[in-house]
Amino acid sequence: MSWDIVFSPLLSWPVWSVLALLSTVALGFAIWRKLAGAWLRCLAAALVLLLLAGPILEQEEREALSDIVFVLTDRSASQTLAARADQTERAKANVLQKLRSRANTEIREITVGDGADNAGTQALSALTKALAEEPQSRVAGAILISDGLVHDIEAMPQMPAPVHLLMTGSDTDWDRRLTVENAPAFGIIGEQIELTVRIEDQGAVAVADGFTQLSISVGAQEPIRFDVPIGRDIIVPVSLPHGGRNVIKFDIPESKGELTTRNNSYLLEINGVRDRLRVLLVSGEPHAGGRTWRNLLKSDSSVDLVHFTILRPPEKHDGVPVGELSLIAFPTRELFIEKIKDFDLIIFDRYKRRGILPTEYLENVRDYVKTGGAVLFAAGPDFASADSLYRSPLAPIVPARPTARVIEQAFHPRVTQTGQRHPVTRGLGGGDDETGWGRWMRQIELADVTGDVVMEGFEGKPLLVLDRVGEGRVALLASDHAWLWARGYEGGGPQLELLRRLSHWMMKEPDLEEEALLAEATESGLKITRRSLQDAPEAVTVTHPSGEQSEVALTQTSPGVFEALFPASDVGLYRLQDSALASVAGLGNASPREFANTIANAERLAPVIAAQQGGVFAIEDRLPSLRNVREGRNAAGAGWLGLTLRGAYETVGLKHSALMPPWLALLLFVALIVFGWLREGRKR
Repeated sequence: MSWDIVFSPLLSWPVWSVLALLSTVALGFAIWRKLAGAWLRCLAAALVLLLLAGPILEQEEREALSDIVFVLTDRSASQTLAARADQTERAKANVLQKLRSRANTEIREITVGDGADNAGTQALSALTKALAEEPQSRVAGAILISDGLVHDIEAMPQMPAPVHLLMTGSDTDWDRRLTVENAPAFGIIGEQIELTVRIEDQGAVAVADGFTQLSISVGAQEPIRFDVPIGRDIIVPVSLPHGGRNVIKFDIPESKGELTTRNNSYLLEINGVRDRLRVLLVSGEPHAGGRTWRNLLKSDSSVDLVHFTILRPPEKHDGVPVGELSLIAFPTRELFIEKIKDFDLIIFDRYKRRGILPTEYLENVRDYVKTGGAVLFAAGPDFASADSLYRSPLAPIVPARPTARVIEQAFHPRVTQTGQRHPVTRGLGGGDDETGWGRWMRQIELADVTGDVVMEGFEGKPLLVLDRVGEGRVALLASDHAWLWARGYEGGGPQLELLRRLSHWMMKEPDLEEEALLAEATESGLKITRRSLQDAPEAVTVTHPSGEQSEVALTQTSPGVFEALFPASDVGLYRLQDSALASVAGLGNASPREFANTIANAERLAPVIAAQQGGVFAIEDRLPSLRNVREGRNAAGAGWLGLTLRGAYETVGLKHSALMPPWLALLLFVALIVFGWLREGRKR
């Protein structure tokens, strides 16, 4: 119950103020003149003014509201270390018991786990959200049961009451962790990337070892091990072996007594890219489709193209002095002897032997392919002639033999069954009349095919043959009429996409590998993908981070693509292998943010605790008692923590009554006037 006096004036306040002023002047004059009974008239005037102000006695009925106390329990991964889980349970039970015995108190329990996408412990965000749902006038405080390792200090709430931390952990805890810095998202294949690796000890380290063993593995390769110092930055050069995703894993062995081994490993994914793709295009003679390859390769900003067209062969004798020619001499020795290994792809477009490239140079091209290079033959009638490149030292690497027959008839290019599985031609379409592909008018007949026929032409004869020779790749396109598609003849066809895929397959683009074993992390585990030209590839053996092995059968999802969803749950590096291929995949983060720092401390929470004079209490020592404190006072002491008494209430009723009955006011006014009149009469 609460009492108060409020005013409800019978006249507006400006009018009342004027009357009060006039009364004051009149009474002042009477007092100045020393008139008898002036003070009685003063009281009468005051009584009238008071009545005109309308004083009302207000009676307020209140219902007390309970105080609200937040109890936030940290259930993140770092809280599972050592005895922290038991400490948490013990502290929570103790706090809840004491709060339930505190009068007029409501408890709001909050549980915080690991944040999504390796965000760490989002304790302050959870506290801010809970605080927004309650009236701040009722909040008496918050008690956090945690190791103090929160990762959202930027979400610190404006608390109207003290925040206290009951901290888990022990003074004897120590841990060794591995970190990798300045790791790029992309790296150039074959070039060294310098990574900064640091191994450091945290907490109460008994004896520093000085050195430990560091293990580094790139992809499915065997790990390399060497001894490194502790507490110093180490520069580790790493070279990416292939394009696309490269998985690099760093490991250090477990040390006796450390809190966890979860931060003893570090998984790193770097995409391998080529600096620049260098292509040498040699056109034997000008022809209608001569610009097809040039336009394709020049449209790709990542390709450096060197293009030569043979305009004046050695056998041509027209009497023009050499000094007057505007042609550039073909730098054969520089290109095919000195710098041939600088090229990722060599294209012979309707080229035939004319004595420009000696046998020694062609032998060098053959060796270039066997050691990892790539050559593409875009064949025209020259390929079927006596001057064909097949009748040269290049014959061992050419994937088919020309029969010397040139088919000058219209045909529709078609994708073979093998081509429907091969990434170069998969999804292009069947190439029949219904697809709208235009016809080509010329094809070179091939025999003794040794590679994969992915496209066929006239009467089902091989049109596009792909082959691997040693470590390199060779492609043979048995027609020079692909340019008809580029011109839109009879509707054209996927000329640009076909030639783009073909050239990038030859330059070993990972996404175009016909035989590949891949895995990527998903929400439910690992998605395993096997690309193959086989009808049914064998099962894949998956080696878990723990060393356990599982056999996974694959199911065909599209021609040449087989997939399986493996329900993996352990965080770390998984190794995949079948009889032909091996690969690795990382699931999750081998060193999550929760384990970057594992030693319990209150430094991160210090600002929010100090804002309302809260306290930090180590659960290992003893659990504090609860006290009630007034707002703004110190809320923590030796062995106790304070909660603010809020005294919040809710008004449930309101009653108004006159401060003075009208009859009493009239009686007093009359009495004052009469006494004043009598007083003045005696004076006279």
